[in-house]
Amino acid sequence: MYPETPGHQPAEQAVTVHQPIPIPAPPLVPVQPGTAPAVASVILPDGRVITGYAITPAPAPAPVEQRPAVSRAAVNIALGGIGFAAACGGLLILTGFIAALAAFVQQLIILAAVIFGGWIAVQALGTGRDSAGTTVNIRKAVIKRNHFHH
Repeated sequence: MYPETPGHQPAEQAVTVHQPIPIPAPPLVPVQPGTAPAVASVILPDGRVITGYAITPAPAPAPVEQRPAVSRAAVNIALGGIGFAAACGGLLILTGFIAALAAFVQQLIILAAVIFGGWIAVQALGTGRDSAGTTVNIRKAVIKRNHFHH
């Protein structure tokens, strides 16, 4: 079996022999002429012959529809966000304008109240000829020793 090497003694080994089992031939199915694939044989450089069926190349897959790098939904969402931001800026300016207008109207109301209140005070507290009070006319007065004589 193996060549002996000096100083080595071969050990007894059990040898198992396998006998080939013949494969039963498949049942032959009649084939229409021209439908059986062609058989091809190839001779290798060392003299061996390989025989087999010729393989037809698989058809190329249908081209896939080219999709854009960014989806349309993403573009629409982004444009909506830009529009919303622009509208918010306009609303911010509008609310500032409304706040300034409200402060102006409030100051006008306060000014009108001060002017109208002053006019009412002059009318109520002013000396008018039609008041129903006592009138004292001083014609000749003599002041002696901190006493007032008339």
